[in-house]
Amino acid sequence: MRKSLSIVLGLVALLAMAGFAMAAEGEGAARYMSGETIGLSYLAAAISMAIAAAGCGIGQGLGLQAACEGTARNPEAGGKLMVTLILGLAFIESLAIYALVVNMIVLFINPLSKAL
Repeated sequence: MRKSLSIVLGLVALLAMAGFAMAAEGEGAARYMSGETIGLSYLAAAISMAIAAAGCGIGQGLGLQAACEGTARNPEAGGKLMVTLILGLAFIESLAIYALVVNMIVLFINPLSKAL
């Protein structure tokens, strides 16, 4: 399941980037930049944020599950596990914030508009 999911996500990423790789030059570039690239930028930002949020949600869920199991097995270690859990959740959540920052750069600054 995991291998097929990574293959499908890789294929989606390749297909999403094909439009940028085959961009027209000259007069076609101005027409291409007007609406299609901006629409693809919105689509890429939405997909990447969805993947980042899903990955962070899965990571946080697994971390919480492990902390609950550890506390259930050894209740005296609950305090140490709680500190480690909160620190780990903060690191996982920072990955989603980094993805949000990159998506904001793609949406508002749009570095691809100057490259073409």
